[in-house]
Amino acid sequence: MRERFYLRLRAALYSLRGGFLIRPFVIALVYGAVGAFLSAAEEATPALNGWIPHILFPAYQDPQVALTILSSIASSIMTVVSIVFAILLMTLTLASTQFSPRILVSFVKDKATQWTLGVFLGTFSYCMAALPSVRSSPTPFVPVLTVLVSMALALVCVGWLIFFINHISRSISVNHIVDRIARESEVVIDELMPHPKGAYERAFSGPPLREGRERVLTSRKSGYIRFVDVPFLVDCAKSFGVQIVVERRVGQFVPAGAPLMSVVDAGRVTPDRAERLLTAIDIGPARTMQQDVEFGVIQIVDIALRAISPAVNDPTTAINCIDQLGRIVIAFASRAPPESFMHGPPHVLRLAMPWIGYEGLLDTAFEQIRRYARGDSAVSMRLLRAFDDILLAGPSARETVSLLDRARRVVRGCEQALPDEDLAPMHRRLQQLESRVLTTPGP
Repeated sequence: MRERFYLRLRAALYSLRGGFLIRPFVIALVYGAVGAFLSAAEEATPALNGWIPHILFPAYQDPQVALTILSSIASSIMTVVSIVFAILLMTLTLASTQFSPRILVSFVKDKATQWTLGVFLGTFSYCMAALPSVRSSPTPFVPVLTVLVSMALALVCVGWLIFFINHISRSISVNHIVDRIARESEVVIDELMPHPKGAYERAFSGPPLREGRERVLTSRKSGYIRFVDVPFLVDCAKSFGVQIVVERRVGQFVPAGAPLMSVVDAGRVTPDRAERLLTAIDIGPARTMQQDVEFGVIQIVDIALRAISPAVNDPTTAINCIDQLGRIVIAFASRAPPESFMHGPPHVLRLAMPWIGYEGLLDTAFEQIRRYARGDSAVSMRLLRAFDDILLAGPSARETVSLLDRARRVVRGCEQALPDEDLAPMHRRLQQLESRVLTTPGP
């Protein structure tokens, strides 16, 4: 139960971090608590009002003025909040239809938008919490400091609204969207692959799996694998004395009843232990970027494919997407791949965990764009430049051969759709790439 709770808590925290709920809600609660506490402190300590110059709030003894100010600010703020929500819905709809529905994840995770909602809702909560303290009878009381703070918050909200409009106007720019997705992908790479190539790099293939009675654990529900608690699976394999093979990697779809993992020496796995092992894998209706580098690449590829479609015909956007895809692939290729075979003790294989490899990421990033860009010389030329940039990052000999093969496929595809005058610069760039391969020693 503890493991299941941990996995659900992690999934919930990830969802809340990427939504419009938790940060605005917390800010609103804090502001409301400050409004209630400050008004109560003023009533308990009347000397606080003596610090406020009369020129700032002349109507010290008129509760009606304080009520009017607080209620006007609260009502105005809620009107602005409705406008903010309308702008958000318009932005999300525009981004979903024009670029890709999958990029909405990055929009709802935008901290500036969450802070904007939080500040406006917090100002409303502050005013509502302070209103009950203003009274005319039996003893008139005006929380002067509280009202002045509400007026200051109203001015802050005006400035914040201007900032938000400017932020939204930049956020719907395709260059900004693609750059944000690339940065999020690099964060996932940093977490999943923290070590550079070199001393930490391990062999891709592990020792052969042990022979023994095998039991297949099937998925209890359908969905995408979003997160795998690898350390927990290794600890379970050690304590149970078994070997675990995860059948599908993060980001892949698993229908209910399909094999999720297999366990060697299955006689040691009781139903309770099998239930514990299944809690290590989080499955949901949509992919996330907790451990899924490919998902960020897919979002950028979606934008590029729409850009080069005949209905949109925006090669500049596709070129920008290719640049960012090259950036992600370079970051991925410069790191040691995540460990696929975990042992404990040494030479005793405990867990076999599949991850997407270099070739798989290249296929996802460039193959679809290559096929659909055969008739566009500018996009195809930028594909060749992306391969050249990746080559300059120092890939291995095997990766270099793969890049050169992909570059040749780009040119062969364009030879069937482009005239000779457009093919000439592509052939020159391909020759430049081939000469660079011949003069660059592979690691």
